[in-house]
Amino acid sequence: MTTIDPSGKSTTSPRFPNCTELNPPFFLKPTGVQTVLASAKFRTMGKNPMVDAAREVILTTTEGVRLLGYVSRQPHPHNKGMAILIHGWEGSSNSTYVRTTGRALYRQGFDVFRLNLRDHGPSHHLNTGLFYAVLLDEVFDALRQICTAEDGKPVFLAGFSLGGNFALRLARKCAREPIKNLKQVVSISPVIDPDKATDRIDNTRLILKYFLKKWRRSLSIKQGLYPDRYDFSSLMDIDNIREMTERLLARYSEYGSARDYFKGYTLLDGDLATIDVPTIIITAKDDPIIPVEDFYHLHTSDATRLLVQPYGGHNGFLEGWRLNGWYEKVMVEAFQRAT
Repeated sequence: MTTIDPSGKSTTSPRFPNCTELNPPFFLKPTGVQTVLASAKFRTMGKNPMVDAAREVILTTTEGVRLLGYVSRQPHPHNKGMAILIHGWEGSSNSTYVRTTGRALYRQGFDVFRLNLRDHGPSHHLNTGLFYAVLLDEVFDALRQICTAEDGKPVFLAGFSLGGNFALRLARKCAREPIKNLKQVVSISPVIDPDKATDRIDNTRLILKYFLKKWRRSLSIKQGLYPDRYDFSSLMDIDNIREMTERLLARYSEYGSARDYFKGYTLLDGDLATIDVPTIIITAKDDPIIPVEDFYHLHTSDATRLLVQPYGGHNGFLEGWRLNGWYEKVMVEAFQRAT
């Protein structure tokens, strides 16, 4: 088992020779700066050969769910493997942190698959049903299809925020249903307790405004596509995520409350104890959405390593004036070790 103590230090910190503890310059240390810049569009400026090489793919699961992705292959054959990236809630395959991470991995010789969760990115039309974070099986099916298509070549998985939560649950599911060529999982700023995270968002004005705008837009798109099935008009004036969630669930789900729903993807205590795929969890003490305390009593398997950084905000971990993600070096080194 691996745990961290209340000081926030990992008791079994992995050693990455090229990745010392994140210590950004003073102008990047504030958590708000890190969190905002993680999604700042200007960071995607410049050449991105991964985007240039991208090809649209629609994966159809055994249950008939269709998920949209973009695969970017290297121009020449190689054995480095495929990196799958999963965005956060109301993000997409086109989110800044996904594009910049994908660019870094592609430049290091990896193929990249950017997967959209249901109703994220330009995918609302692909399924009649709504997205719920508890819908793990369809994402696992997509993961298995991607891995199978690689015909034994190594595959790596990285998720951010809610995508980080999915990555951890996928790793746990692999203990029961192994995917042989999935070699490494990395989870960045994962949601551990969505009930707490929701309160954090609702109590942080700038972050709340950001998510409300994105969620309202997403619901409007879905209603426009399926007007006979959905009417979200009563949700649009609500000014907090929790109440919106409560009302949406009451009308369009079998969950009795948001708290019951959140339990379906909460990761606490020994929930990660069975993971046997090498897994790295990266979080920051100053994350404004995910309390570092959530990790203090998180019991994990020996295959899991936890890196708690003093700075990084949420999904940030930017380390210099070039605004490169510190975790990109961790990923590259971990993926190269696993091949």
